[in-house]
Amino acid sequence: EVKNTLRANKYSFTIHPDPRHLTDRVATRDPLGNDVLFLTEPTTFSMPASPEVKPLPVQESTDDEFDLTASPTRKNIGILTSGGDAQGMNPCVRAVVRMAIARRCKPFFIYEGYQGLVDGGDKIREAKWSDVSGFLTLGGTMIGTARCKKFREIEGRRTGVLNLIRNGIDALVVIGGDGSLTGADRLRAEWPEHVAALEAEGKITKEQGSKYRSLMIVGMVGSIDNDLASTDMTIGACSALERICESVDAILSTAMSHQRAFVVEVMGRHCGWLALNAAISTGADYLFIPEAPPKHDDWEASMCKTLKASRDAGKRTSLVIIAEGAIDRHLNPIKSEYIRDILATRLGYDTRVTILGHVQRGGAPAHFDRFLGTMQGAEAVEAILRATPQTPSPVIGMLENKITTQPLKEAIELTGQVAQAIEAKDFDRAMGLRAASFAKQLHAYKEIANYNPDSKMKLPEDKRLRIAIIHAGAPAGGMNTATRSAVRLCLNRGHTPLAVHNGFPGLMRGEIDELDWLSVDGWTIAGGSKLGTNRDQPEPQMGAVAYQLQKNRIDALLVIGGFEAFTAVLQLERARAQYPALNIPIVLIPATVSNNVPGTDFSLGSDTAANVIVQATDMIKQSASSNRRRVFVIEVQGGNCGYLAVVAGLSGGSTTVYTPEEGVDLSRLQRDIAHLRSRYVAELGRSEGRVTLCNERASKIYTTEMISQIYEAESGGFYGARTAVLGHLQQGGTPSPLDRCRANTMAVDAINWLQTRCWDAMEVPNEDGFRLPAGQLKRKYFPPVYASTPDTVAVLGVIGSEMRFTPVTDLVANTDFERRVSRTIWWLAPRQLVDILCGVGVDIKNGGCTTNYKSCAIELTADDLMRIYGQHRRLSKLIDPAELEKLQLAEEEKEATGAKASQASAGRF
Repeated sequence: EVKNTLRANKYSFTIHPDPRHLTDRVATRDPLGNDVLFLTEPTTFSMPASPEVKPLPVQESTDDEFDLTASPTRKNIGILTSGGDAQGMNPCVRAVVRMAIARRCKPFFIYEGYQGLVDGGDKIREAKWSDVSGFLTLGGTMIGTARCKKFREIEGRRTGVLNLIRNGIDALVVIGGDGSLTGADRLRAEWPEHVAALEAEGKITKEQGSKYRSLMIVGMVGSIDNDLASTDMTIGACSALERICESVDAILSTAMSHQRAFVVEVMGRHCGWLALNAAISTGADYLFIPEAPPKHDDWEASMCKTLKASRDAGKRTSLVIIAEGAIDRHLNPIKSEYIRDILATRLGYDTRVTILGHVQRGGAPAHFDRFLGTMQGAEAVEAILRATPQTPSPVIGMLENKITTQPLKEAIELTGQVAQAIEAKDFDRAMGLRAASFAKQLHAYKEIANYNPDSKMKLPEDKRLRIAIIHAGAPAGGMNTATRSAVRLCLNRGHTPLAVHNGFPGLMRGEIDELDWLSVDGWTIAGGSKLGTNRDQPEPQMGAVAYQLQKNRIDALLVIGGFEAFTAVLQLERARAQYPALNIPIVLIPATVSNNVPGTDFSLGSDTAANVIVQATDMIKQSASSNRRRVFVIEVQGGNCGYLAVVAGLSGGSTTVYTPEEGVDLSRLQRDIAHLRSRYVAELGRSEGRVTLCNERASKIYTTEMISQIYEAESGGFYGARTAVLGHLQQGGTPSPLDRCRANTMAVDAINWLQTRCWDAMEVPNEDGFRLPAGQLKRKYFPPVYASTPDTVAVLGVIGSEMRFTPVTDLVANTDFERRVSRTIWWLAPRQLVDILCGVGVDIKNGGCTTNYKSCAIELTADDLMRIYGQHRRLSKLIDPAELEKLQLAEEEKEATGAKASQASAGRF
């Protein structure tokens, strides 16, 4: 009609396709020469400067991917948070809401937890896409949580069922602690009974009763205590640890000034994870946790002796970390005030107590909690869509760096047994029910925390080693922490730690000196590289390297660094035949923000860098949001590895990410520009700020600046584009607690490995009875430590939740040396979520999505949990010694019967 009218009045006009409607936009000029744009919806402020860009069609999904456009059943999913709040709950809620919409489901907020479920009314309402904008940066829970006594009664739960049915909700996602999840599973078990009762009372119709015969429950653990036994990390634990470390790092400054002692109390009624990791991350001198109480009744004397030894060595401060649930071996509580009085009266220390309390629950979520909450939220929706009425209620967790779905009932039972074991004074069992890394971390902490000049750990003189430590490559958070832990462990065992300054050039020049206990004090929280580091390789001066190793009688070498360190270690291994002095055990601890070292899932510094990117993204988004119409293209590091861009893009809410693995081309830019324009048109006047993360080497042609210019040139006036280059900010700053804890564990494992390899290589066989080939010397003519086999040069990597040593020669085939990356890429699973959760390819109004998502969760059964946490047939039998004895007898009888049958069968043949 508009076109006909303009033609009839002889007005010239142009046609512009509308990417969101079947009709076109019509542009013309009024008699005064002003631009006029005719649309099929409310007016905008400007017309496009160039024709609209149409998105390209998306390829068909493959068989092993879920097609988001073809959900078998449309679900109405209620979302509630319950129990204590935890950072990361909001990112989790955001992921559930947006993934539900993308999967053609309808999400509902249930405000104030189970109280809102019972109250109903306006406490339950449909959630829209825009309702969760900005949730990533917010701590706590924006939909509220509350204690609800009514829900503990059957009538209260029946009222909750009625409210769910009235709102058409047939699935429930619960984010909370073990009590909240237990309540949800109980509600599901009682559901048929409640539906029948409501139908009999006439409160619901027969049709409603038939339609809502079952309820699907999915749980996610939001707990800062990290107290779910069957998961490595719970939502909120990492952020709470960051709050503790920030506070203690600040406390240590004033403690240093006044030579004070501080007793810091952290949360953890039945779980000492926060206290243990805070002690490791801050270099605390003493620790109290509920799972491992002091072994002796006179623990006060032992504590005072330990703290005094550190002070006598020259330390100016004393720091004691205590969990709120700390006890002695008789289950008597250990209070922070009591420890303060002991230190003041027995040692005369000026002692202060700091109880951090709810500070630990506050603040913006850390990168890892955002990442974990987002991944688990998306998988919760997938679990609902896969489930049948017979499927056990699952809880979404994380084991060995993989998202898992586990049977909720058994997971909660396993968790409850920790408190029961503590109550029964079975502390070994309590430790065994924690993650395998928990006991290992505690043992490592006890070895390193205190100065022990007369330690029982001191080794015989002939077992003591000279171990050199060198940094190579670019600096990364955690390098100094690993060095400190290695040095102190060496000193307590009687080894001599040697610092090699300024990388391999420093080694060639002989810049080597001994390190003592006090010289590495404070290195836990120090960023960068205290020893100095560079990218130079040893190969040009390998003779000088060998000379210095021999001159300084170095028995083993610990290398900490990135891909340059990896290639340097490989060069040392290949030069062994030419230089005998290189035949010593060598181990590499990967440390690089790029996370591109083969043989490991995580490198030291990568978590710190991701936190820096996420924090910068939050601040840049604020600027973009204030302007209402601005997109920032942020350049991040990573070399040819897109790890940082992907994980930080997911945690920071990036609209999309550009990585070297995917590359950048015009079709990709067209798709992204079309999405941006459609969103800014729809949000006109109330647009949120948007950011795009671009790896520094995503494309040689389409650089960060060029992408920004293309964005703006094709914006049609709906938005502007700017760039931000974070640069070396990502390599600096205080290491994150996760990097500090990994550094400590890796350093201890590295020293243990070097120690064992050296001792094995010190054995001299009796060669007097046989003749060696010509030109080959007998072993007794070589240095005391002579390790020439390939397995004595290794990379120490984090594979899942396990520390694994891989010979460097075995990693060559898995390495792309030209691009300087590993050929194994485990972190691409969340890539599609970045686009989906920011609306790329999603029909935000009607639901559905053209972007395919491949679920990455691993489904575990009760038997799987049994195999992981103990050799028992049923998790319910773990706590009962009598049942355990019966199972063991049954197993022995079964084995005996099998052996007899085998013997009889063998006799027949």
